[in-house]
Parts: sequence; C-alpha cells; structure tokens
Amino acid sequence: MKKIICLFALVAMLLAGCSRPALTPGPGKQLRAGRQVLKNGKIPPTQRPYKIKNRTYYPIPDAHGFSQNGIASWYGPYFHGRKTSNGETYDMYAQTAAHKTLPMNTYVLVKNLENNKESVVRINDRGPFVRGRIIDLSKKAAGELGIVKNGTARVRIQAMGETISIVRQKQRYEKFLPFEDFHKGNFHVQIGSFQNRENAIRLRNRLNKQSFQAIVRNYQHDDNIFFRVQVQAGNILAKAEKVEDELISMGFSDSFIIAQ
Repeated sequence: MKKIICLFALVAMLLAGCSRPALTPGPGKQLRAGRQVLKNGKIPPTQRPYKIKNRTYYPIPDAHGFSQNGIASWYGPYFHGRKTSNGETYDMYAQTAAHKTLPMNTYVLVKNLENNKESVVRINDRGPFVRGRIIDLSKKAAGELGIVKNGTARVRIQAMGETISIVRQKQRYEKFLPFEDFHKGNFHVQIGSFQNRENAIRLRNRLNKQSFQAIVRNYQHDDNIFFRVQVQAGNILAKAEKVEDELISMGFSDSFIIAQ
C-alpha cells in the first residue's frame, strides 16, 4: 500500500493552515487518505463492528475512492453539546457529519444534487440510523447545502481524506491528506533518517552519483535533530511510485512517498 502525505488547498484554508511551512510526519506516521489508524497496535473503538437496532455495521478500513449517493439529513439543537462517537463534543455550527462506516476524520465533499450546492465536512460521528439516509450533517453544513428547511435532500458524497496532527518544534499542526488531488503533488521518496548529519550527506552524495536528485532535510523532534534523506520524484504519483519501487529494489526497503 502506497503511503502518501499531501496538502489540499480548499480544506487547508478551512483549517487555517495555508501559511504554515510544509511538514512531514515523524516516524510511524505515514498514512494514506481516509485509512483507519492503529493505536498501540489495536483497532480504535470507532473502527470496530457495532450493532444498532439489531443491525450490525462494519466500518470500512480505507476511504480511498469512496463515493455514495443517497439522502442526507441534519441534526441540530437536541444533540448540540453532546458527545460524538469519536469523543468530541458535537457543535452544530462546525463542519462535521455522521456516517455509518467511514473512518473517523475522513473529509467528504457533499453535493446537493437538487441545487448543486457543495460543502466539505469531517466525519466525527456515527449515523444516521434511518433507512435510506447516508449522512447526517451539522446545521452549518446543512445550511450551506440549502436543506435546513426541508430537512433532507438527495446528495452525492465523495471521500477526500483526513487530517493528522504533527508536532514540530513543540507546536502542533494539522496536515490534510487529500483524495481529490491524490495523484498530483511535489513528490519525494524518503529513504532514511539519521541523527548523524555526515551519514545523511554521504548517502545523499552516493545517490546523486547514481543519477538521483537527493536532498537532506532537517527535522527537529523535541531536543533531537534528524537529517532526512529524500529523493525528488516529480509531480505525478505514478512516477513517484516507480522511483519508490526502484529504491526499494536497491535495498532501501523502508522507502515511502511523501509530498510537500
């Protein structure tokens, strides 16, 4: 499974992250869009099968490529301030929604097929458990789609990705993992991370002599500085995957794709 980290401009604006520098995750944080994340090697509770009204639901492990047509509804004042399925407090004025099976923190583009209005929401709850309905929107999202008055509308939803939290220089940032522009970006393949700068430079020089375009990037975690060796891999995912495969065949088995 290819592991990719990218930025998506539309949602980045919503997250107020447009002016932040490009970041890469620390060890063990390589994720693909809309994928369930193991915590301490265990599946989180929100990804386990659950039963509602004698019906069992099985959350899907990966939202990549997910789309669905059906009826959207919204939930508001009665649930405002209550806990959602992932432990957050429901805010009907936030850009969130409930879905029965998508991984938590997956972002979806919701399009009202009756008026072509669109809204981007983050999944943080389970539901709706009414036959025929596929997503329960916050009041704010429902307002953007023009369905508050009628209560429901026919929509199409498309998975776009999720966010991960990244700590850099003791500050926490959020980075968005997109779906819509999943195959485009400024791709690199990371092949190693060293605490000794000279080791990183030697590997960079070795790769450059083999016709790769390798660079060394500094990364600070707490009081430690790591020197990451990355190979430029173009702006098309398919090309980056070929570079990754080539590096793996050369013995760099821990190589993975990132995007700036």
